[in-house]
Amino acid sequence: MVKKPEEDTVGIPSSINILTYNCWGLKYLAKWRSERLTAIGRSLATNVPTPEVVGLQECWTQEDYLSIRKQTRHILPHGKFYFSGIFGGGLAILSKWPIVESNMVRYPLNGRPTAFFRGDWFVGKGVACASIQLGPGRQNMIEVFNTHLHAPYEREPSDSYLCHRTAQAWEIARLMRGAVERGHLVLGLGDFNMIPLSLAHQLITTHAPVQDVWRVLHPESSLGASSQPAERARDRGIPSARYNLQENGATCDSILNTWRWDKQQQKALFKGEVIAVDPYALDPRAKRLDYIFFGNGSSTSSDSAPWRIQSAKIGMTDRHPSLNCSLSDHFSVEATITRVPKSQTFASDRLPDRRSTHEQTNDSALRALTNASLHPTLYTSYNASPTSSLLPPTLPRTPSPPTTNIPSSSSPSTARLPSGTYTEILTLISTYKNREYRQRRLRLSHFVGSVVISIICFTGIWWSNHAGVSFMLVLVSTLNFGAGVIDGLIGGLFVGSELRALREFEWEMENAKAIAQQCEIRAELAGTVRAQDSHNNYLCLETRDDDDKMSPEEGKENREVEKELWEKVRGSEEYGGNEKTRKGSIGVT
Repeated sequence: MVKKPEEDTVGIPSSINILTYNCWGLKYLAKWRSERLTAIGRSLATNVPTPEVVGLQECWTQEDYLSIRKQTRHILPHGKFYFSGIFGGGLAILSKWPIVESNMVRYPLNGRPTAFFRGDWFVGKGVACASIQLGPGRQNMIEVFNTHLHAPYEREPSDSYLCHRTAQAWEIARLMRGAVERGHLVLGLGDFNMIPLSLAHQLITTHAPVQDVWRVLHPESSLGASSQPAERARDRGIPSARYNLQENGATCDSILNTWRWDKQQQKALFKGEVIAVDPYALDPRAKRLDYIFFGNGSSTSSDSAPWRIQSAKIGMTDRHPSLNCSLSDHFSVEATITRVPKSQTFASDRLPDRRSTHEQTNDSALRALTNASLHPTLYTSYNASPTSSLLPPTLPRTPSPPTTNIPSSSSPSTARLPSGTYTEILTLISTYKNREYRQRRLRLSHFVGSVVISIICFTGIWWSNHAGVSFMLVLVSTLNFGAGVIDGLIGGLFVGSELRALREFEWEMENAKAIAQQCEIRAELAGTVRAQDSHNNYLCLETRDDDDKMSPEEGKENREVEKELWEKVRGSEEYGGNEKTRKGSIGVT
């Protein structure tokens, strides 16, 4: 048993163990739901290290939630099941410490009701928020944000729901940013359905401000499945299942997860056949969709110590003891954060050795996944032999960063993405808006056409002398008018509401872009005069302190460039150059 660090004199814990897990608890649809979620409760209760803050997704029923609560009450005595939408949001938060406040924040953009076979709109996805009291005082608070973003049903950039998912990432980033500004410890947990460094990921890590725990410890981890463009561009080859689990943090689509096998393998497994998985086999589809985001408060009191990331691992990889299937179609993400004494905040506080940490935490899970003799496998350069280092020969081990403390002075108001990123998001919004305008026209046209057809049918009934003909006209009129009314309601009400939410998101992105452009111009004005890259032929201004060192010709050239840049500033949104943005933009001084 891992010994828990002692609590300090004021009763505030010196470390916190965090876990997030997508349970795959879809009622009527998920196979062996009740048995698996019961096993999930047992696994949480015996997990090492003992979880102290847990975020669950796709825990749809009260029955399953109460089953997990019953088995974990001795370690997680406090919990909240969140109600949302028609069928529920499937979100729950469990805690060792009291939950003093909670609420459910619905996403303004969350799928379409016409995609009833997908269900995202009907479950009312949003952010489950909880304030957890760690100790005495208002600053000794954790603000937890648990979410499940809209699922991707197509590959980016052709995913029609990418705009919704990006808007949802912006919403949760705003919530976490507010918590950081209140000076509280912030945890963002959940199945974000995004890959690292995607648009949604960049919005969260820039505007919150929080850090992706796994990427802090593994800065060279993958940017998606090996077949996705971002990962192909890195030219790292196809990783093994073991490497994906221990270095890339893959939580979904792994060959180690039985629910991602093909139908023939699953049928054999369900019949009781024990199927071994070689952890060194190629794993081309595995990717990281589940995250823990962490942020220190921006105004921590003088007597409180900052927190740092100590470790992270992928967990809940064991199979069900009797069914021999994975407990869910995802694996969990687990992390431990520790408090750093003020005297050590600026010391050379190094991260623990990643290899030893991962080998200790994951070897038992890998043995459970393998549980049979392994077959010989051909390995690529990504797959080391069982006795070699976990890192492949082509990828040298990245040195650990000197510290993982999140600076408390980092202000969300000063953190900006490049203006080109906001332009990319605005293009995405514009494309989706055009699609929705077209959909609204078609649906409203269908409604009008159904009214006309119904009138024609009733006129035909009036003149018809045959009962059979009259019955068919009534049937056609009823079905046609019913479908037209539904399309009219969707086109007139839902699409209208969606377009208004899109306009809000669009304005916020335009405003963020305007601010980013002004910051870029000011940075250009304050920069040095010498070009940093001769290939780009880019000239920056030298500071006024170096004017005396310039020749008259250089000084004249410098003043001309400075004048040109100031003209760009005067033409920016702040000075009224952009009429569209000026009407709805916040002035920046």
